[in-house]
Amino acid sequence: MAADEIIHQSVRLRIMAALNSLERREALEFTRLRAIVNATDGNLGAHIDTLATAGYVDVEKLFVGRRPQTRVKATSAGRRAFRGHAAFLRAILDEAEQPGKRNQRRTRQRPL
Repeated sequence: MAADEIIHQSVRLRIMAALNSLERREALEFTRLRAIVNATDGNLGAHIDTLATAGYVDVEKLFVGRRPQTRVKATSAGRRAFRGHAAFLRAILDEAEQPGKRNQRRTRQRPL
């Protein structure tokens, strides 16, 4: 299991986490996603482009009335990549916690 270098970047990780919390075909509007990940328009747009180029998100641009609206949703490949990266991060955290647990068990088992 290895890190996904595309998702690993913190803003892209937050984007994918937000999109993965939605139902499979559900999308988030750009402005809502911007607020969730706390990014500027340009920064968010650049990260969405990176994720779209990797095939992790689909971007839909449409007009609602006369106003442009950009919607972003995770693709199946993006959801798989996110799950894999999350598992990679969990494994790191589990490894970091285990030595402490082992030391506690050994300490408790030793007679005084």
